[in-house]
Amino acid sequence: MIDLDRLQKQSRIIGTSDSVQHVLEMIAQVAPVDISVLVTGESGVGKELVAKAIHKTSKRSNDSMVVVNCGAIPEGIIESELFGHKKGSFTGASEDRKGYFEEAHKGTIFLDEIGETPLETQVKLLRVLESGEFMRVGEVKMRYTDVRVIAATNKNLGELVKKGDFRQDLYYRLKTVTVDVPALRKRVEDIGPLVERFALEFTRSNGILYRGFMPEAIRVLKQYEWPGNVRELKHFVEKIIVLQKGERITAEIVQNELLDVLPLDPIQNTALPVIVNQSSDKAEIDLILRQLFMLKQDTEIIQKMLMSGQVPPTGTQFPIITPSEMGMPLPEKSMEIMEDGHKLIRDDAIGDMSIKDLEEEAITRSLKFFNNNRRKTARSLGMSERTLYRKIEEFGLDPKIKRRN
Repeated sequence: MIDLDRLQKQSRIIGTSDSVQHVLEMIAQVAPVDISVLVTGESGVGKELVAKAIHKTSKRSNDSMVVVNCGAIPEGIIESELFGHKKGSFTGASEDRKGYFEEAHKGTIFLDEIGETPLETQVKLLRVLESGEFMRVGEVKMRYTDVRVIAATNKNLGELVKKGDFRQDLYYRLKTVTVDVPALRKRVEDIGPLVERFALEFTRSNGILYRGFMPEAIRVLKQYEWPGNVRELKHFVEKIIVLQKGERITAEIVQNELLDVLPLDPIQNTALPVIVNQSSDKAEIDLILRQLFMLKQDTEIIQKMLMSGQVPPTGTQFPIITPSEMGMPLPEKSMEIMEDGHKLIRDDAIGDMSIKDLEEEAITRSLKFFNNNRRKTARSLGMSERTLYRKIEEFGLDPKIKRRN
């Protein structure tokens, strides 16, 4: 049995989440068995790290591991790179040359981005996987290599097979064992340890004073989507340390730096509600208004269901839909939201109300609804607890709001 703690230290796979532990368990199971492995996951999650861990804990660890980025090799020379070529087989072939499969004899070959390989090359890859046989470009002599193949992709090979862009037989041959590496947004509890590891390694190797990240800064990092995954996080940590040499990294510093990596259009920003390209107060107001109008929409749906004799079951989650999709006319005074006989937005108030009034009312009523629980209130309104405390003080709200009966 392979010790998982030792495996994790040797492989440098950081994290304590269940998904990371599952990946380590898969590595421990497949590494000692001489079988092809397909590593899947989004770009930047660390698929090559998994492949190296499999090789290091396998029976072939004393021999070399050859890494090949299939997506970076031009289609015209990929077969020559993989299988080698004979002198004079094409312009520029001035001598016989070994390919990657020959170089990896007795060891492991890691074919990264396997989904990028041309269909013609896939036929020859299948032959190598099944029998170890191949021919150099321009040669008729059959050669043999003893190599373990680990492939990786950030694409859905099953979908490529349906489209005819990937051979079905090669797909089934590769996916004998599949290790799926989770995206960083699905294991946010690992962001703290990752940040510390990246920061310590970078500062030690560059002689930079490091005072650490504040807990609030880590919380902000956990809210960002990280589309580039661990690779993007690593580069972000290195960048922020260089720009803030000797400073302890605060939440405000992280927020300001995140502005550089977010889309310009907030509507297309998948990292919401952390940072948008506007002031924090404006962003908070927009989020509060969004909550209010979603509540209005749900109220209208309930009214329509009651008018039609339908009773929504307990715990029903109402989708965001338009009146035209409902196929019913809106009831009169559709700008009204009723709760205990009080109107939140009245038709006759349009033109006289201010954003500040709406914000104050939303905070006051949310605090009452959550029995003065600040954390739940801040979460429901899409703002930080610190901002909520500031707003309570700004509006002069009584901190001891009466509990609901």
